[in-house]
Amino acid sequence: MQPQAFYRVIADDFSAVDGIIRKQLTSRVPLVETIGDYIISAGGKRLRPLLVLLCGNALGRCDDRMRLLAAAIEFLHTSTLLHDDVVDDSDLRRGRSTSNALWGNAPSVLVGDFLYARCFEMLVELASMPVMRIMSQATRVIAEGEVLQLSKVRDASTTEETYMEVIRGKTAMLFEAASHGAAVLAGASTEQAEALRRFGDSLGIAFQLVDDLLDYRGDAETLGKNVGDDLAEGKPTLPLIYTMREGTPEQAALVRRAIQKGGIEDLAAIVAAVEAAGALDYTARLAREHAERAVTCLDTLPPGEYRDALIELSRFAVARTH
Repeated sequence: MQPQAFYRVIADDFSAVDGIIRKQLTSRVPLVETIGDYIISAGGKRLRPLLVLLCGNALGRCDDRMRLLAAAIEFLHTSTLLHDDVVDDSDLRRGRSTSNALWGNAPSVLVGDFLYARCFEMLVELASMPVMRIMSQATRVIAEGEVLQLSKVRDASTTEETYMEVIRGKTAMLFEAASHGAAVLAGASTEQAEALRRFGDSLGIAFQLVDDLLDYRGDAETLGKNVGDDLAEGKPTLPLIYTMREGTPEQAALVRRAIQKGGIEDLAAIVAAVEAAGALDYTARLAREHAERAVTCLDTLPPGEYRDALIELSRFAVARTH
């Protein structure tokens, strides 16, 4: 199954979600619509609403309420992107200037807040307390993950365990909320809902591991962001943590200094070090393990094109180049 096939099997639903997103972006304040439309229109894979629609269809239910949940998930994700770009002082995302680079930090943060609020207005329309609980807890965990990551910036003593806690919060949690929320909204059995919760968690971890791998093995044009961004910000991601732990004393010292001072002056040397230490292969292997763990969680779903799409999506997540 080619990547576009993930979307083709739910093309009508996906189009309907896009319409909901456009409608919900309306505001009496023009700048809110301008910035909101700019970031929503920036492209991206929209994997989180895709997960909602695929899980809903796999369970035999994808109605207007499921599509509304998919749109709400995308609003929540987009709001975190706006806030992340301000926190990270990023100037490039998906190959375009970030909103904070164009309009400044204050408008970007406030429009992010608007999108958060709109997300929960949509969730209120669903009138499902279990789904509201999933989404509100996810929002809290995502914020905690971002703050934990921020607290570890330029901390060369960060462990792999702490790193996994960071990515489980800041990335995997929203994947989990998408698949788990869809299962609960669809009236899935307890076994299916728990399996899809674990599926989202494992898929999200795999996805973030590949993102962190590509920060050293990708290129700016393909990635749509600057290579070495994490290093420039002093973020101790897994390739760097592994190199400090398993590399030669010289490689470990090089990486440690780079994390502590930030910047990309030694980027070429760092890329060579993480490659030579086997850190990128280790990160890729761990991503594949989590992707396969995600696939096994789908055994509770009935066979069919939607389950097949979820399986192939899991494998595509770790085979991608951007």
